Amino acid sequence: MRHRKAFLTAMAGALALVTGLTRPASAHATTPSTAVATSMDGDAPAVYGRAAYLMDASSGEVLYDKSGIERMPIASLTKTMTAYVVLQAAKPTDVVRITRADVAYAEDGGGTTADLRPGDRLTVGELLYGLMLPSGADAAHALARAYGPGVQGFVARMNETARSLGMNDTHYVNADGLPTPGGDGYSTARDQSVLAAKALRIPLIKQVAGTRRHDLDATGEHRSYDWSNTNRLLGTPGAIGLKTGFTRAAGYCLAFAGESDGRVLVGVLLDESVSSRRFTTASALLSWGTAHQSA
Repeated sequence: MRHRKAFLTAMAGALALVTGLTRPASAHATTPSTAVATSMDGDAPAVYGRAAYLMDASSGEVLYDKSGIERMPIASLTKTMTAYVVLQAAKPTDVVRITRADVAYAEDGGGTTADLRPGDRLTVGELLYGLMLPSGADAAHALARAYGPGVQGFVARMNETARSLGMNDTHYVNADGLPTPGGDGYSTARDQSVLAAKALRIPLIKQVAGTRRHDLDATGEHRSYDWSNTNRLLGTPGAIGLKTGFTRAAGYCLAFAGESDGRVLVGVLLDESVSSRRFTTASALLSWGTAHQSA
């Protein structure tokens, strides 16, 4: 009970931030989308992003749904599926050698990187930190290349896995979510919430996604690395992940999760126009959802 009260108190503070500290920068951003949002009742917090979804990870009960089945780009939320698929085939102790192609892919594509160095040999477990914390497109490429086999083979496995999970409005075109000349992949807030619930059942993904900073000392196999998590929701009592994302086409995105009294809520925000507001909105939704389930 004490943990739940702390969780609700912290989340209530975040709700105040939504209407106070994170002032929208334009008239377009000040008004929530006209898309109809459905929820348990009418007192849900304001959601400014184009789509949002909140559900109970165990029961699948839908708590909030705003355009939850609308297909749109999801940017680096893609990397959650990358981590999930990798761990279906690999052991955390397996070793992957970083190639020049892995590094060049991220640099040439303009993606965020884990600053990996060609020739370094890193375990799958360590690469997951590089994938999820700084959102390394180089780490995504290395993992996809190693466990496809080949990147295209890996992407095919991502799409097969999506179908098996009932994510029927999802299509991946790469392992990282970067735009491609042939067009972006797409998913929905609902599908990504389903994936979040599944992914967080894997202890290593939950551990990695909830880590704010990870330091890796140099060895004979690799240089030293230090990676910080881009998820500013972490540090809020009860918050346990999951993944940030951004491209111009996708806007600011966030897959998020919170845990209180053994209950896990997961949600997704897509196409938010203000980076910081995705975190305060996620906090407010988690607080609201937890309060309603506790009533």
